[in-house]
Amino acid sequence: MHQVNPPGEEQPLSTAEAAALLAEVVELRAGNEQLGRALVSRAVIDQARGMVMALAPCSSERAWNLLVDVSQRCNVKLRDVAAAPVATTEDGELPEGVRQELRQALRRLRSADRR
Repeated sequence: MHQVNPPGEEQPLSTAEAAALLAEVVELRAGNEQLGRALVSRAVIDQARGMVMALAPCSSERAWNLLVDVSQRCNVKLRDVAAAPVATTEDGELPEGVRQELRQALRRLRSADRR
């Protein structure tokens, strides 16, 4: 980081300092974009958890585990598995593989509750 001088005594940055600052800005922007995507993904995942909780009914933790299980069995990212049922609220369709795994996961959840 460059040294801050008292007001009126600003000195130009060296090439190395400017390059370091530019690299830091690029890194911070990338991190900011990643956090923004994570927030959007998290909202979709939470909506899908709520849908599973209403269908099953089950706890938030069990709904999370169910979505993770479906994600792993389908080899599809969790955010994409979560986005599928949420999209059905806007006339989207569940992909066949996710639909089958979700149906089986819900059956496993219900049968575990009956024991």
